[in-house]
Formats: sequence, structure tokens, C-alpha cells
Amino acid sequence: MVDGDLNTLMISLLAGGAIAAIIFAVAYPFLSGDRQAEKRIASVTDSRTKKTSTRSAADVAASRKKQVADSLCDIDARQKAKERITLRTRLQRAGLDPEPKNFWIASAISGLVCCGAVYASMSTAQNLPMALIAAMFIGTFGLPRFILNKMIVKRQKKFIHELANAIDVIVRGVKSGLPLNECLQIIARESPEPLASEFREVVEQQRVGVSLSEALERLVQRVPLPEVKFLTIVVAIQQQAGGNLSEALGNLSSVIRDRFRMAMKVKALAGEAQASAMVLASLPPGVTMMIWITSPSYIMPLFNTQTGNIFIVVGLSWMMCGVLVMRKMINFKF
Repeated sequence: MVDGDLNTLMISLLAGGAIAAIIFAVAYPFLSGDRQAEKRIASVTDSRTKKTSTRSAADVAASRKKQVADSLCDIDARQKAKERITLRTRLQRAGLDPEPKNFWIASAISGLVCCGAVYASMSTAQNLPMALIAAMFIGTFGLPRFILNKMIVKRQKKFIHELANAIDVIVRGVKSGLPLNECLQIIARESPEPLASEFREVVEQQRVGVSLSEALERLVQRVPLPEVKFLTIVVAIQQQAGGNLSEALGNLSSVIRDRFRMAMKVKALAGEAQASAMVLASLPPGVTMMIWITSPSYIMPLFNTQTGNIFIVVGLSWMMCGVLVMRKMINFKF
């Protein structure tokens, strides 16, 4: 009886999650403000078209050239944004072995472990094959990629936390007369991980003949953060046009620290909303578990009857939608 209830609960959870994901995908454009942004862009474009009709032919031609150039830049940016990120790149960003075969071996082991756990807990269930297939799919394709993404985010946070100090090392070294390559070597030797390994890769690429600009562009591919892109742009502009590198990097270091302080301030301001979201999200399953422990006969119709299963699916769907909406509300971008 208990195994059947667990099996029904798992099927209800999966169905509720799928329905919630579909509802959120449909409602996302209205929540994110994309429709309002498209309307604003359309209104601005219409007003520009009306203004250009009153200009001279030369002004109209110049405006058209500018619009074409902006369109080409927009298309180029979209194409770059749509570039597929390979598994090897993801593994490099996480600081792991970049060979995909090792990742797939670990994923297969994870799938087998999940199947073994499900089989041990539901060995007498009627829908055991479906549960094993779901466990294999989640353990092979879902759980390893989730852990990989978490490792990437954690590594990038460590990198950005130490980047301002590394830029200060470059500024002090350039002011004292050291070349830029020597400053990068100092960072590769003395900085903490993952900063040291990434800049060590930049130094080794320079030793085999890769230019500094190209090596920094590869660094951006491994660590796709705006601050790293700023560093690459500053160094590239200084190499092409000249200028005071120490002053430019000093300003960049100040900007990175200001962004970090802003991120901490936003995190502090959003802490109350995050705590409220966690409490609201954990309240329904917590109450359900408490009722199940104290008086199981009172709540068992939710799992034994078809009407109860429908209520579970609908409740989980709306609960998931509420969690996603709260996450959207407290996920500030700056």
C-alpha cells in the first residue's frame, strides 16, 4: 500500500512539474516585459520614420546607412549569442577534465546509482519500469548537468572575487616599469585559484606564439563574465591605439569593485524577499508531511483516489508557477 502511494506521488510530482513548466513558458514573455519592450521599440521606430520623411535626401540616405549598420551589428550579436556552447567548453569553465567521454562515463554511473536507489525503494511497485526509466533519464542527463552548472557558477564567483586584486597587481607592476607579460606571470604564480590557472593558461599560450589579445579572447570563452570582457577590451585598445594602461586598468579595477559592492547591496536588499519565498514554497509540502505523520487516514484520499491525484497535480502546478514568479521578482539584474 505504501509503495503504491509513493509511486502515485512520484507520478503526480512529475506531472505537476511538467504542467508548471509549460505554464511558465507561456507566461514568461508577459512576466519579463518583452512585449512592452517590443512595443516601445516599434513606437520609437515609427517616430523615427516620420521624422526622416521631412529631412533632406542626404539626411535620409545617411540615416538609412546608419540603420543598416545597426541592423548588421544586431544580427552579428544575435548570431554570436546563438553559438552553441559545447560540452568541452562547459567542462573547461567548471575547471574539470575537458574530455567529454569522462563526463559521459560519470553520467552513466550516476544514472545507474539512481536506478539502484529507485529499485531498492520501489521493488514491489506496479509501475516500476516507468520509475526506473525516469530515474535513469534524470540521473544520466539531469543531475550531472545540474551539478556541472553549479560548479561553473561557483568557480566564476571565485574568479570575479579576486579579479580586481589581480588588476591592481598589473597596475602596480606597469607603474614600476614591468612589462605586461611579466605582470601576468606574477598573477599566474601568486594568485589563488581559479585565477592562477586561467592566467597561467594565458601565459602558456603566449609562449607558443599566441598574441595577447587572442589569449585574452580565449580567456573570455572560458570565463564569460562582463568584467573579463572589459579587461580584454581595455588591453586590446591599449595595444592598438596606445595610451596609459595603468590608468585605464585602475579605472577598471574601481568599476569592478563598485559592481561587486552593488551586487552585495542587491543581495542584502533581496534577502527578505528570498526568505519569504523559501517559507512560502516550503509551507505546503511541510504541512502535508506533518498531516501524513500525525493522521495519515485524513490525507490518504489525495493519493488513493483519482480526484485527489488531480488536486495534487493542479496544486503542484500552481505552486511551481508561484515559485517561478517569485524567483523572477527577486532576480535583480544590474
